[in-house]
Amino acid sequence: MVYRGGLENRFGLTADGGSNPSLSAKQDVFVTDLIKIGIWGAVIGTIFVVLWRKGYLLQLTDYVQQTREELRKCTWPTWDELKGSTLVVSISIFVLGGFVVLVDQVFFRVFMFFKL
Repeated sequence: MVYRGGLENRFGLTADGGSNPSLSAKQDVFVTDLIKIGIWGAVIGTIFVVLWRKGYLLQLTDYVQQTREELRKCTWPTWDELKGSTLVVSISIFVLGGFVVLVDQVFFRVFMFFKL
């Protein structure tokens, strides 16, 4: 443990309660962060180049284009149809939830009656 001025210093704070890291410590952290960013940039760049060379990026581009073409062929619901479907789903959820609660209560009462 580190003590300053008789006070226990658990969090690297000065005796007056403030934090005062040195300028060289700030620069070391900055350089370390830059090195990490550079390494990750190199890794991502290498992966990109490998995928490009093997033709995977072209396959991905073709897949996205074909997906867009298929989605253009789809018929999308109108606003009124969407509202109606949402209402049906909401009512179904409440009915099913009520049924589950009812069945749960019935089983609870039966098990409590027979002390099972």
